[in-house]
Amino acid sequence: MPREYQFPFELRHLVYFHEVARHLHFRKAGESLSLAQPALSRQIAQLERALGTPLFLRSRRRVELTPAGRALAERVEPLLRSLQRLPRDVLAVADGEVGHVRVAFTGLAMATVLPRILRAFHRRHPGIRLELTESPTSTQLAALQAGELACGFFHPDAPTPGIRTRLLLRERNGVLLPATDPLAKRMPLRLRDLAATPFVLFPRAHNPGFYDRILAAFASSGIAPRIAEEVWPRANAIGLVRAGMGATFMTPSEARHLPPEVAFRPLRGPTPESRLVVGWRQSPAPEPALAAFLAVAGASPPPPRSTA
Repeated sequence: MPREYQFPFELRHLVYFHEVARHLHFRKAGESLSLAQPALSRQIAQLERALGTPLFLRSRRRVELTPAGRALAERVEPLLRSLQRLPRDVLAVADGEVGHVRVAFTGLAMATVLPRILRAFHRRHPGIRLELTESPTSTQLAALQAGELACGFFHPDAPTPGIRTRLLLRERNGVLLPATDPLAKRMPLRLRDLAATPFVLFPRAHNPGFYDRILAAFASSGIAPRIAEEVWPRANAIGLVRAGMGATFMTPSEARHLPPEVAFRPLRGPTPESRLVVGWRQSPAPEPALAAFLAVAGASPPPPRSTA
């Protein structure tokens, strides 16, 4: 059965032991600690009683470590070095210099504002690790409310209780077509011109507000949409357009870098509008690492409203 020490020793006992082990001389160790030699000897004796084993072999000529003492010395050295760094590490967390932030985003965010924000953030705060996840608006809102996510880039329908947002992008959508589609050569283009065109959309549950704005735009144009596929994430819809499976909606900012197999065309008349916000859980003071990220994202200080 392993032995148990008689009473818990304190950190000071380890500091005193470390100095004696370093000097192998009680008087010199006491001088470095500004502690009288008899008092230091008592402290070491208390530690030995607590551990239930001698740590030093003492004679008139020399002081040596016992095997148990050598084992303790090997473990105490890195422990004390870690404790010396502790105040600096704690202040780094408090100052937002180190930390961990979980961030979710949609395809529109990554295709527009997010890369610039990430570059600036990593340049200013290299000690903070970002955990990035692509997820739809509905999933982000649930995760933010549950405290499972620190920050999200999503498309709001209405204010969400407990979530603050800052608007980053607001644009009318155009249409992305296969480059071989005859409509890709027409300018201007209206939604009613696409009455016979199949569309690749996303499941309504991922973002009901934007989905309903799409349906409203079709209704205002006097046509019904032909929905060929509903896919997610965003890159899959673009891939299906490249394959000639249909058309999809896209903002001008998102359409700046496109493969040659597709063509972006602005729409005149009714068309859905995309709204991209950065959102975070409302609190009196965000954690320092999150506050640093929000500042770079253009969302600090917190706005007075919680709507986008």
